[in-house]
Amino acid sequence: MAEQIKPWRIVAVRRLSEAQLEAFSGMAEVDYFEDVDASNHADFMAALSKAHGLIGGKLELSEAMLAKAPALRVVATISVGYDHLPLEALSRRGILLCNTPDVLTETTADTAFALIMATQRRLVELSNLVRDGGWQAHIGPEYFGVDVHGKTLGIVGAGRIGAAIARRGALGFGMPILYTAASPKPALEQELGAQRRDLEALLAQADIVCLSVPYNADTHHLIDADALSLMKPTAALVNVARGKVVDEPALIEALRRGRIRAAGLDVFAEEPLPADSPLSAMDNVVVAPHIGSATHETRDAMAQLAVDNLVGALVGSGPLTPVNEDVWRRTFSEAQET
Repeated sequence: MAEQIKPWRIVAVRRLSEAQLEAFSGMAEVDYFEDVDASNHADFMAALSKAHGLIGGKLELSEAMLAKAPALRVVATISVGYDHLPLEALSRRGILLCNTPDVLTETTADTAFALIMATQRRLVELSNLVRDGGWQAHIGPEYFGVDVHGKTLGIVGAGRIGAAIARRGALGFGMPILYTAASPKPALEQELGAQRRDLEALLAQADIVCLSVPYNADTHHLIDADALSLMKPTAALVNVARGKVVDEPALIEALRRGRIRAAGLDVFAEEPLPADSPLSAMDNVVVAPHIGSATHETRDAMAQLAVDNLVGALVGSGPLTPVNEDVWRRTFSEAQET
């Protein structure tokens, strides 16, 4: 992978800054697409067929598309999750995949806690009440929210983002922390007094359940009707992971029947959320358009990391955050030996 091809050919999808595009100057020809849809898919595939590198957010690739891109060596996705990409097919073809972890941890945790606050204090519902002219007298108990401070926060998936959410809850709001994880997190337990639970126990004990697990076969519909039935009727569910971690019809039914009190959702099974989804019309649901990392600062940092990954992989200095690192090691070693 380290041998020099001049110039490299790169396909960039989604917006990159002038400074980020300048990183490719002198080393690559760049075909730039603001987005890819039916109107320009043929042009995109023509560019991809000659590309050595592909960079962008929410890149949709299939094995059939990869078969038409014989020169492709590196895919740099501007995201942490990569469930939208065919990892096995990429690895089988010797194509390196890089993602952008870490740089969005704190911003996504901010989003999760914004959903917690909005859900508990009914901020969107009550804001709409004011906007619609419905605030005609002092707010009575029918519009009261629920305290956040002191409530038990359950983190399903105590990775980087889950731990950052837990810190906000424990240190900022005095919340007891429960968490699920494949293995214990002694540092988190020592820092926050967090306690590890299996999923069933966490769902039964937490006042707020926050999902921050990756999406895969094991977490598909992790929160289904049975899981929701274990939650307190006063509890709220917050999801900043992936939409398909939750069985949406089961969640809608649980919210309608008062089996849980509320939900704050930044992700959905289908995105954008269909206009006719019951979720968008429910007063006890706060919905956001997948904005977990959507700040100027964080999106710029994510794009920069993706650029650094792509450049490092192509010129041979090495990617910063490879997903299928074995592909890099194997290809780099072969290149060094030749």
